Amino acid sequence: MAEIRLTKVEQGQTKIRNVPIAVTPEGFWCCPSPVMFQKTLKAQHPLNRPKSSSSPPTKTSTDQKKHSSELDKKPSRSSSKSETQTVVPDDQRKNGFEPPVVLAASVVGERTAVRPNTENLPRKVSIEFGEPGTGDLKVVLKGRQGFTVKLSVHKTVLQENSSFFAEKLLAQHPSFHCIEVDDCEDVETYVETVGLMYCKELKQRLIKQSVSRVLRILKVAEVLGFKTCIESCLEFLEAVPWVGEEEEERVVSSILHLKHESTGVNPILKRVSSDVSKPQKDTLSHVLHLVLKSTEEKGRREMKTVVSKLLRENNKSTTSVDLHDTIYTSCKAALTTLLLLFRQLASPEFGDQPPEIKDPAVKQMVLESDNLSWLLDILADRNSADEFAVMWAGQQELAGLHCRVPLVNRYHVSCITARLFVGIGRGEVLPCKDTRHLLLKTWLQPLIDDYRWLQHGCKSFDRKVVEEGIGRTILTLPLEDQQIILLGWLSSFLKLGDNCPNLQKAFEVWWRRTFVRPYVES
Repeated sequence: MAEIRLTKVEQGQTKIRNVPIAVTPEGFWCCPSPVMFQKTLKAQHPLNRPKSSSSPPTKTSTDQKKHSSELDKKPSRSSSKSETQTVVPDDQRKNGFEPPVVLAASVVGERTAVRPNTENLPRKVSIEFGEPGTGDLKVVLKGRQGFTVKLSVHKTVLQENSSFFAEKLLAQHPSFHCIEVDDCEDVETYVETVGLMYCKELKQRLIKQSVSRVLRILKVAEVLGFKTCIESCLEFLEAVPWVGEEEEERVVSSILHLKHESTGVNPILKRVSSDVSKPQKDTLSHVLHLVLKSTEEKGRREMKTVVSKLLRENNKSTTSVDLHDTIYTSCKAALTTLLLLFRQLASPEFGDQPPEIKDPAVKQMVLESDNLSWLLDILADRNSADEFAVMWAGQQELAGLHCRVPLVNRYHVSCITARLFVGIGRGEVLPCKDTRHLLLKTWLQPLIDDYRWLQHGCKSFDRKVVEEGIGRTILTLPLEDQQIILLGWLSSFLKLGDNCPNLQKAFEVWWRRTFVRPYVES
């Protein structure tokens, strides 16, 4: 069992306070820092406690006074600096650390101090490893604010496990019994790492530790040249899950410099990097293909959202993969399939087909339309949708078959047209003038025909956004083309009302450009 030894106390007025030294559930000693001592002393200082004059003295308080008077009567000896000593048993080398306990050490402070400060706090803590009195080497760790930890250890243990201590001992005289470590940043972790030199099964001691704690131990083990501990820490990091991107980055940055020094690093890095020579482009193409061919609605919808988000992040990175050709290959394949299905659905004999033939064709048409809408969103996010606008504007046959397909099935195609107009209106898609004019000429009337159904049957349809996109697209054309398209729209709007896009704002702009303030005189 661990023991607590008090240093000799000189005669005079003294005050005994108990300072907890905790042994954590994992078996590591938590070395108390000056801040913890300060908090303990503040909590125990009588001036910090509320006084109650009305309450009568209790039996407990009487006993405490008697106990204090007995302590004052006993002869005591005090040293200039208070010291706490912990003895660690030698059997930990065989059976590991002791079960978790909380020990108490007595700290001697001067009575003259009114408030505890850093001057009267304990400056030294002593920890002894092995059987009491058998240590043949002192290691003094000097931390911040003058805080010092003195370790009583064994030369043979440190020489066998640490190249740092082995070199220090080799350079010193054989009779030399003390090694000082100045400017120790993490005294607690240093003590833990030295304690691990007395354990045989290091991996077992690291189980259930946090990743951040093991990284601190790894850092100290590197400084000490504690190879067994380094390998055990790397095995732990390879097996334990990493929680969050921040922890992942911290692990990778902590071990990356060990890549050429330890074979245990590569298995960890394989979690975040691949040695396979297969291009990333092929992998992303395969992912897109799987999503595009999926027919399960819920899984398809969720993975479309996930892949879109990840591709958006990939597009912002400096190592983004160019998927332009892959996406447009998928677009062309979907367009070809969609045209074949429209021909099938628009044929007169298709209406006489049994449901087992009609239903798969309709579902496939909806699927291909949805694929094109999704691919257009990806291209717009990547500012690469200009070519798509050219492809869509050139689908005169598809637009001609549009009116011959039932409205409940064909409106999915009008969603693609609406998305293109929105993209042009926002400046996300910048096709040339001829493409914009051909797009309006080919697809505006089919969109007007489906507008009533789009408002009531498509949840993602935003009327105001679409109308603004159509109007802005029209206003990018020459004034004569604006006039032709807007007068044709006016005829439809006066017949259909709310079942037609409301382009009044674009109409007003065209009117002012033509009649109110023409910029160029005829």
